[in-house]
Amino acid sequence: MKVVEQIKEPIYAEMELFEEKFSASMSSNTALLNRITHFIVNRKGKQMRPMFVFLTAKLINNGEVNERTYRGASVIELIHTATLVHDDVVDDSNMRRGFFSVNALWKNKIAVLVGDFMLSKGMLLCIENEDYDLLRIISKAVREMSEGELLQIEKARKLDITEDIYYNIIRQKTATLLAACCEMGAQSVSKDEQMVEKIRLFGEYIGMAFQIKDDLFDYGESKIGKPTGIDIKEQKMTLPLIHTLNTVSKKEKDWIIQSVKTHNRDKKRVRAVIDLVISSGGLDYAVEKMEEFQQKALSILSDFPENEFRDSLEKMVNYVISRKQ
Repeated sequence: MKVVEQIKEPIYAEMELFEEKFSASMSSNTALLNRITHFIVNRKGKQMRPMFVFLTAKLINNGEVNERTYRGASVIELIHTATLVHDDVVDDSNMRRGFFSVNALWKNKIAVLVGDFMLSKGMLLCIENEDYDLLRIISKAVREMSEGELLQIEKARKLDITEDIYYNIIRQKTATLLAACCEMGAQSVSKDEQMVEKIRLFGEYIGMAFQIKDDLFDYGESKIGKPTGIDIKEQKMTLPLIHTLNTVSKKEKDWIIQSVKTHNRDKKRVRAVIDLVISSGGLDYAVEKMEEFQQKALSILSDFPENEFRDSLEKMVNYVISRKQ
């Protein structure tokens, strides 16, 4: 059995019902919108984010979820899907999960409007059910994701990024949504603020580890084949690169910055940067930091009684850093 299927086992029934509720939450009176949302629903990914919502809710509520949990999972998936649709427009990407993206099939204007529709559907789902606490969680996540992306763009122009700024960027642009998933699950079943914050922090640590793992893929880490160097081409400052800039000589540092700034389309030069990052220990350092976040997340889980939900969440933490894509 695949790891993701094992993780899903204790929440299998909830995930089945969630898919029905999620499809219903996207319904519209506009035929074109229904056609596009049907296309999106049928090409769903692993659905890790709703899984986090249900597993954390069950972890702290003796295996029980409620209607708020389902709404929380739907809101998270609506917002996440909206950001993916918008990202494909921004990145001019024609593919998503091996299929044509919405903008490739229906053009940018329609894709942006579909993303806006899904964002509003998520917000309305909370408002119509007076789940204002859940609305606050997701609104804060959307704000932070936007700020994180803009901070990354601002820093990419100057390449003046420190390790602390890097952590700030990934905390906002990536970790905040996984933190919101876990917080949403806990908040849907509990009024214990300390408990909810503890679970939110657990999600944040996983999100940090998740993004560092993504950074490593750019260097061909973990037997996934040839390095891609895509992040270097896009002038994204990743943890392996930041660490390398902090450890090499001034001459090598200047050469790397010049390479990233003005020679990022030169395949040989990008390959040389990747080789320097590897030889200077940049990858090993990033792996070490990723594992630190993994251990912090597992440490929070160890405070909870052993059960199938905790077991699935532990598997999820380990899967995040061992995945091959």
